[in-house]
Amino acid sequence: MEREITFEEHTRELEPELARLLVTIADMTVEIRNEFPHRLMGVSGTNKYGEVVSELDAWVNDYICKKLAATGLVRKIYSEELVQPLLVREDAPFVVAMDPLDGSSNIVTNNPFGTIMGIYRKDLPVTGENLAASLYKLYGPITTLVYDAGKGVHEFVKHRKGAAKYCLLHEKMKIPEEGGVFGLGGEPLEWTPEFLRFAKDLVKVHKLKLRYCGAFVGDFSQILHKGGFFSYPSSVKNPKGKLRLFYEAQPMAKIFEDAGGATWSGSESLLKTKCDDVNVRTPLYFGNKKIIELLKGVKTVAHKEGE
Repeated sequence: MEREITFEEHTRELEPELARLLVTIADMTVEIRNEFPHRLMGVSGTNKYGEVVSELDAWVNDYICKKLAATGLVRKIYSEELVQPLLVREDAPFVVAMDPLDGSSNIVTNNPFGTIMGIYRKDLPVTGENLAASLYKLYGPITTLVYDAGKGVHEFVKHRKGAAKYCLLHEKMKIPEEGGVFGLGGEPLEWTPEFLRFAKDLVKVHKLKLRYCGAFVGDFSQILHKGGFFSYPSSVKNPKGKLRLFYEAQPMAKIFEDAGGATWSGSESLLKTKCDDVNVRTPLYFGNKKIIELLKGVKTVAHKEGE
């Protein structure tokens, strides 16, 4: 490109209120990253799911909620770290669902983690087809931000010191037609035998290389760039999957499908999945279209003994 295009410039073609909200989210990066070295080891308790919450998890959640509320643009906030959704301003245009720090178990090992957000106009629960925008930040060796507001999937990189200046890295991203990598979460011995065979074929038939980092944002970013397959499937321990539909699966499904990929819940596209429980978990499968078509013929739902 002849010159750098900043995130703020790129979002100007969007509805002004949505653009302002997205820019505010991007601008949070510097203060969030500054906290990383100071909160590596602390634990603040458990969340509503009984999972251990790191000190950094809790701090990031609180910080993002305060910043979103200060915009005056957010009506309600749903978060994995909030026991109840936070009602902010009844006449504001947007509802936000988020995983404030996805992959937080990677904090102590200095592996990738990030933030996932879905921005809706209607209150939850609604299908992913109602998303006004989705985005994720990936805190790796560099910080990247990918967003999708209905006009393509675009990736930005934060660089230079000081302010959170994001510059365009890839515009209108498309997943490569031939996949390159795959990642699978969970315990293989708890999958259905049919899905385990399917997983082996990813190597033997499709010649994909195994890449798994233990953070959804990191594994997702790999298949967005390289094509392939990622799943956290149904298992005996977690027959309904591990990741959450509204906080993680739906926002990322919008990005992935708009970039030319396909998603699957075990019965339908993750963007079409309906549920009245905003905390519901779902099996999730992301991949190149031909791989997902093959998956649809595979028995993926695992059951505990006696069920």
